Amino acid sequence: MSASRILIADDDPLLRALLVHRLSADGHEIVTAEDGSAALAVIREQRPELIVLDALMPIMDGFEVLRRIKSGDLTDAPVIMLTALKREQDIVGALQLGAADYLVKPFIPDELGQRIRRLLQASSRAEGGARDRRA
Repeated sequence: MSASRILIADDDPLLRALLVHRLSADGHEIVTAEDGSAALAVIREQRPELIVLDALMPIMDGFEVLRRIKSGDLTDAPVIMLTALKREQDIVGALQLGAADYLVKPFIPDELGQRIRRLLQASSRAEGGARDRRA
């Protein structure tokens, strides 16, 4: 699989650094944002192929970012919620809003890597099928 641009949106600088290191080692190009408003700006400017989004961020929380992504034509990139929130209503709510996956902190970095790989593969297959239908 070719390298993909991934947005990490989380207000924890240590977590962002860990994920930049881990996902860069997998060959991905990583862009980051430390709050929800910055995440939306990065999505508009950088067009990531996948988004890892924390729910609890300043300025605009991850649920509102997800809502704005899914309600407009901002991006079709799959979104993985990576957050400390583990209540059923948070998880189900994020999935209902359109999150492709939900992972609770603390998490296993290799598990996140596998989930990202799976979503990127599914996304590229879907894109290929859409191109084939248009041709």
